[in-house]
Amino acid sequence: MKLRPLSTAVVLCLLAIPAMAGDPARDALLADYAAQAKRDDAAFAGFSADRGKLVYVTRHAEAKPDIQACAACHGDDPTKPGQSAKTGKTIEPMAVSANPKRFTSMEDVEKWFGRNCREVLGHDCSALEKGDYITFLASR
Repeated sequence: MKLRPLSTAVVLCLLAIPAMAGDPARDALLADYAAQAKRDDAAFAGFSADRGKLVYVTRHAEAKPDIQACAACHGDDPTKPGQSAKTGKTIEPMAVSANPKRFTSMEDVEKWFGRNCREVLGHDCSALEKGDYITFLASR
């Protein structure tokens, strides 16, 4: 039997499989970020929950002093509710296991990455950072 090479689209979908929690909308979102990451870096080999965890817990000196890490508002345990450092409002859990609708709307995801990446990381998140972050939280 002769094997044929896989198309780029198939490879990108296969790279995203470990991170998927089974929601078609989240799967599509991750596939879109994977395609963007591949365009940004031809060496892209898939998203990493370990890198995503670093985005979540790392304190970023470029950020505002009261929100230098995602965990500052979302909490150290993403399966539990968090609290906004600005408003004091409760934030639903970030982990997909505790909040299955998390990361299922591209519009909402982009809105929150747009706000929070600049405030917490001090820059716009790359497709790689977004995919890693979602992969980490989909694994929790």
